[in-house]
Parts: sequence; structure tokens; C-alpha cells
Amino acid sequence: MADHSQHKEFTQLPDLSDFLREDSYIAPYQQDLCRRYQLFSKRLCDVKDAEGSIEDFTRSYMHYGVNRRADNTLMFKEWAPGAQALFLTGDFNDWDRTSHPYTKKDYGKWELCLPPKTDKSPAVQHLSKLKLVVLTSDGEKLYRISPWAKYCHQSLDSNTYDWIHWDPITPFVHQNRRPKRPRSLRIYEAHVGIASPKEEVATYTNFTLNVLPKIRDLGYNCVQLMAIMEHAYYGSFGYQVTNFYAASSRFGTPDDLKRLVDTAHSLGITVLLDVVHSHASSNTADGLNKFDGTDSCFFHSGPRGHHQQWGSRIFNYQSWEVLRFLLSNLRWWMDEYQFDGFRFDGISSMLYHHHGIDMSFSGGYSDYFGMHVDEDAIIHLMLSNHILHTLYPDCITIAEDVSGMPGLCKSVKNGGLGFDYRLNMAVPDKWIQILKELKDEEWDMGNIVYTLTNRRQGEGCICYAESHDQSLVGDKSLAFWLMDKEMYTNMSSLIPMTPVIDRGIQLHKMIRLITHGLGGDGYLNFMGNEFGHPEWLDFPRKGNNESYKFARRQYDLLDPGKHLRYTQLYAFDRDMNLAEKKNGWLASDKVLVTTADEKDKVIVFERANVIFVFNFHPSNSYNNYRVAAGQGTYHITLDSDAEQYGGHGRLDADTDFITQPDPFKGVNNQWQPHSMKVYIPCRTALVLAREEIK
Repeated sequence: MADHSQHKEFTQLPDLSDFLREDSYIAPYQQDLCRRYQLFSKRLCDVKDAEGSIEDFTRSYMHYGVNRRADNTLMFKEWAPGAQALFLTGDFNDWDRTSHPYTKKDYGKWELCLPPKTDKSPAVQHLSKLKLVVLTSDGEKLYRISPWAKYCHQSLDSNTYDWIHWDPITPFVHQNRRPKRPRSLRIYEAHVGIASPKEEVATYTNFTLNVLPKIRDLGYNCVQLMAIMEHAYYGSFGYQVTNFYAASSRFGTPDDLKRLVDTAHSLGITVLLDVVHSHASSNTADGLNKFDGTDSCFFHSGPRGHHQQWGSRIFNYQSWEVLRFLLSNLRWWMDEYQFDGFRFDGISSMLYHHHGIDMSFSGGYSDYFGMHVDEDAIIHLMLSNHILHTLYPDCITIAEDVSGMPGLCKSVKNGGLGFDYRLNMAVPDKWIQILKELKDEEWDMGNIVYTLTNRRQGEGCICYAESHDQSLVGDKSLAFWLMDKEMYTNMSSLIPMTPVIDRGIQLHKMIRLITHGLGGDGYLNFMGNEFGHPEWLDFPRKGNNESYKFARRQYDLLDPGKHLRYTQLYAFDRDMNLAEKKNGWLASDKVLVTTADEKDKVIVFERANVIFVFNFHPSNSYNNYRVAAGQGTYHITLDSDAEQYGGHGRLDADTDFITQPDPFKGVNNQWQPHSMKVYIPCRTALVLAREEIK
């Protein structure tokens, strides 16, 4: 009889008390939340009953694909329910298509055992090429790559990928333990292939040697790696995955990636993987599509299994074997490569049958409940988060969801989907809208504050002024919106700033700082944007003659001998992160905005005993501007107007600001009635830290 004792807690209903207290609008949908929880609970229990344990089920990569036993016997296992027969071919048997048949097992499983050679070595050598031969129900023979393949490589004479048997004699051994989970998450979003000023595909080794030290110097404590899961088309930015267990070979070997992660850990940097479980490439020769010759296998059959906007395939999240495949995939990256967590891409596409296409998501709660919601996908995400956080308590999961699904970042036991953070995708859109549509004197301080603080109570949020999305060709980075073509001619620090460059540099710093200080519980920056990278991002394609000119990050612009103002923006970004590291405002959930003055264009708020002061006015500077503050003496911990950041040096860094008893703008009930007077030049931001009381 099955032992249910270990999952007794999930036979109960979720505790919705916190959810209801923080969000009264959810009350009419309590039954929906309870039903989701019960479906999750049943699924969890079913897995444990059928598979023995979640531990074994989610480590199915130890049994599927190819695995070597202690005596060098090779065990092959696949799930191909639509196949009539399955064969293994490759270098090891001179590409004989039928000499090594798999044996058919129950539930669409196939197995093959290859004993070692007479010299006791494995029958298939490390780096040998392999293929599966699938005999379909129609009698057609298809060449396929195992869905569990650990390494794939593109042939020099082909556009498709080969399955390469990865089984080194001496496996890589990680030397460094994972860092402790950061209280304040400062994320550097990065793509290994473009992490070089050279017009080429950069490598894991380049990233390890040249980029990780920059990330540490900049004060980021987390790197989020994009495009790691193998994808046949480089220009897809890694979002059309073909091989879910293979680290992209275009950047190097699996060991090179493991060394990158291990080195990051030695520097105290947490490493997140951009995981794509929302869809899969429609490729057949080197992807999952029609793996066993049928339209279904891993995906929904018919129109439901095809994403009409992305041209990709949609997983069948109700399928037992899909659950095995995707949950084990998370464990694989955590165990084999020692990643510390995941940023889940395209969550909005998973949550709804309409995939978010042509949906505005105005905020009405009927958007989040009803027949248009894909509850199979929701249960799958609940299981993913529950298993990750149970087996790896410090694991970090981030959801990319444009819809604003309530409860996305609440724990499963409290009625949520279990993510730690969601990306605040409205903020970069707001900054682009402001820069495109409004003159500087028309900026709405109240609207800026509202956008930055408009997030669901009790749910973690990662904020950013721009990510890779804003850097892609067809859009512009903030620096390009602000300074445009003058970035190519007027960024020398040896000449006076033009009005365009002056405005651009000052606002670039202010936009990033107010986003960092007010926008969420974590902060994200896309590589290169910290120093105002001057160009967009465009991967090689027919439309640009397969050029790598824009598929790179020009870190060489920071060379001291070039005397460019990019170094000033870099220095500000570094000191902004270091100020957060010292004061910990991202970890503080108490924020009080005391000023949002439309006439003066001034915003003031307090967070973690730190006062943030922003003067967005293009020309007005203010002497003795009254700023509400808790009692004490304050000093400047960050000044965007400092000369080393490309500012004008109008403040004395050693100035002390001492509060006086003075009721201020009706905030007495939330704040001690004190204020101080501050000089704030135009287009300047200040961070004022209170001295510790001795």
C-alpha cells in the first residue's frame, strides 16, 4: 500500500489568509485557488505513488537517454509511444541503421543495453556521433536526436545538429559551494555569445575570464545566463530550444560551462539559467517536434500544439512523460551544472490557452480565472516551484509574466504558484514611452512613482529600466533614446559635453537609480547597458548579410586610454550597486514617498533608512529644499552630479544634513515630524544615508 504520510500536508486546502488580507479582490475566486491546489496535491501524490518518490521521478535523466554503469555497460532508454521500432546508429557501428534495435517496453518505452568491449571500455566512446532511427507507424525511417542528449554539435556541412556522446573519462568536479541566497538580488542579465567586442561568437571561457570579473566589480551578486539550452538558430536568442539537456556547443563544451558556474561561485556570484519550458522549437531533425513520427508525443496535437505567433510547439503539460521530462530538466541543470535557480521565460504563454496573444490584461480578475486559463500549465508550474524549493531551499525562481497573474509569487501552500519574483515589465515600457512622447518639462512625477510602486503586495518583484528586449534591433536602449547619433561623435571626456550628451548622461543615471531604489525587491541590468552601450543588438541573419557587427558588446569602450564617458556611467552603476549592498534597500519592503512635486519635478522617498532625492527639472536647481526625514544626521552616499560620474560637481561630498523638528506635508502619522534642507541641482539624484546613532 502506498505511503501517503510524506505528502499529508497537500491533502489539506491552502491557507489563503495572507492572500485575502493583502488582496481583497481575490475573495470571489477562493474556490478556483482551492481547486488548483487540490489538483496540484493529487498530481504530487500520483507521482509519488506511481514512481516511488519525487526524487527518483525528477532525476529520470539518470535512466533516460544514455547512461553508463560502473562496469562500463551503456544503458539506453527512450519514450517514443508512436514508434513501431527504434534503433541506435552511429560511429560505433559504422552507421548501420538496424544492427542495434531497442526492445519495446510498456507505456511507449524503449530500452537497449550495450555491454562493454572485450577491453572493458564502453561500446560507444566519448565524443562519438549517434542517431536514433525511428520506424514510424507508416513504415518511414526517421533520424532523430535523443530528447535527453547531453551534448549536440552542428556539422560543418549541415544546418542541423549531431548528437555527440558526452562521457569524459574524468568528469568535471565543482570546487566551490553555491553562495548563500542574496537578500538583495542585483542581477546581470547576460548572453555568452555576444560578451565580447569581437565580431564572433564568444565562448564560455571568454565569459569566465573577462566578464565575470566585471560583474563582480560592478557589484552585481547574480548573473542570469541566456541562450544556454541548445538552440539550432542563433538568432532566436535561445528561445527556440531544440535540445533541452544540452548546453549550447557554439560557446564551448559542457565542462567549459561548468567551469564558468564554478568560477562565478568562487566570486560569490549566484548563477541563474534562463529556462524555456513555455514552448519548443518546431525543428524535427534536431528538435523534439515529431520525435516519434507523430504530431503529439511531447506536444498537444492539432492547432492547440502550435504557437501561432512564435511558430513553435506547445508542450502537453498534462502528459505524465512531459512532466517527467521537464521536471527532470530542472534537476539536471541544478545538479549537473550547479545553477542556483531559473528565470522562467514566456510564462504568460503557458498560463492561458490564448497565450496572451492580442490580450491587454487590463487588471480585471476575470482575466486570471475561467476556461481561458490553462490549469494543466498552472499545476505544472506549481509542481516545478514546489519541487525546486523543497529540494533546494535557496533556489531562486523568477517568472516572466506580462499578464500580472495574482498569486504568481506566493508560496504554493498559501494558494500561489510558488515563484520568488516576477519581472516588472511595465517599468521599461514606461521609460520608453516617456522618452518617446514627452518633453522633459512634461514628465509626470506622480505617474513615474505610481508605475514604479504598482506591484502586488506580498509578491517579490524584479525591476529594471531596460533588459535585452529594449536592446534588440527595432527598439533602442535608454542611452540611444537619450543621445542617439551623438554617442558616436561626442562621448570623449577630453571635450566639453554637448547639451544632448549632458542631458543623456544625467538622465541615464537618474532613471536607473530611481528604478533601482523604488521599483522592486531586486534589480536587473542587461549586459552593456550599465555603461550606456551605444548600439542595438542584432544577430546574424539574411537581412544583415549574416553580420556579427551588432551581435557583440563593446566592452573595449571602457578602455582608459580611449577617454570615453562610458567609463563614467560604468562607475556610477558600480557605486549604485555598492551603495545598495551597504544599505540594503532592495531587501526593505517599507517605502515612503514624501514628495512627488509636479511643478518642481522633484521626487523624494525613504527606504531602509536611506533618503532618495531626485530633481528631474531640466534647468531649475533648488537651495534649501525641504525634505522629510527621520530624525538624525545624513551624509551623501551617492551623488549623480559627482564629476567622476560625468556630473558637474556642484555638491560638497562632505556635507552633513541635520534634521530639525518640523511637521512635513501631513506625514506625521507615518514619520517622525522632522525635515532637513538640501541643495539639489537640476537633473541630479542624491542618496542620503543616516549616520548610525552611537
